Amino acid sequence: MRFNTYYCAWSIILFLIELYIALHIDDNFIRPYIGDLLVVILIYAIVRAFFKVSIMTAAIGVLLFSFAVEVLQSFKIVEILGLGASQLARTIIGTTFSWEDLVAYSIGIIILLCFEKSIGPYKREWYSIQ
Repeated sequence: MRFNTYYCAWSIILFLIELYIALHIDDNFIRPYIGDLLVVILIYAIVRAFFKVSIMTAAIGVLLFSFAVEVLQSFKIVEILGLGASQLARTIIGTTFSWEDLVAYSIGIIILLCFEKSIGPYKREWYSIQ
């Protein structure tokens, strides 16, 4: 484990944006698509803030995790866990499977990797930790 202030700062910024979207935006584009796109970047930033993993390992891990959560939604995981009455759990975990969410997660990871490649401070960490 380690602490990285760069990724921690991005985690906080992205969390605040996600919180704003969840609380104040109720539309058919920003909340469902941009929110999903940003959430994978948020999770990636949290992982990189606290764990010493390469850019590619973190990105692929976050994408697989996001896909797994989405698939679990089709099995009604919130209900299985007994959290059906919790609006917070329903918002964070989600309640319905959508192929479009998988596309949004993938686009989020692609955007993330493009930013890491072009402006990220750790360009050498793509496949291994230096």
